[in-house]
Amino acid sequence: MQLYDWNQLPAEQLNPLITRRMIHSGQMTVARLELQRDAVVPEHAHVNEQICTVERGALEFSIDGRRQVVRAGESLVIPPNVPHGVVALEDSLAVDIFTPRREDWISGDDAYLRK
Repeated sequence: MQLYDWNQLPAEQLNPLITRRMIHSGQMTVARLELQRDAVVPEHAHVNEQICTVERGALEFSIDGRRQVVRAGESLVIPPNVPHGVVALEDSLAVDIFTPRREDWISGDDAYLRK
């Protein structure tokens, strides 16, 4: 068992509008992302299944050509290999859970987030 304090984990400034903190286990990645209004996560896809829970704010997802707004208290499941992108409609805090864990984030191969 390992205990984490989100406030003590290093915050990674991905770009001027997005900050990320992460925990990686053997099989999963959990990330807390702070997205300022108008932050954009460009369209991308990954082999990981993803559950995004918005704790505060509102995010507009574009998934496979459709738009879905996810607000505080709501969660969205994104299947593996489905192209998706995000725009923050307001200052937001989201928790993303991925399985399997995000090897690309561990290796630093996440340039699409750093634009």
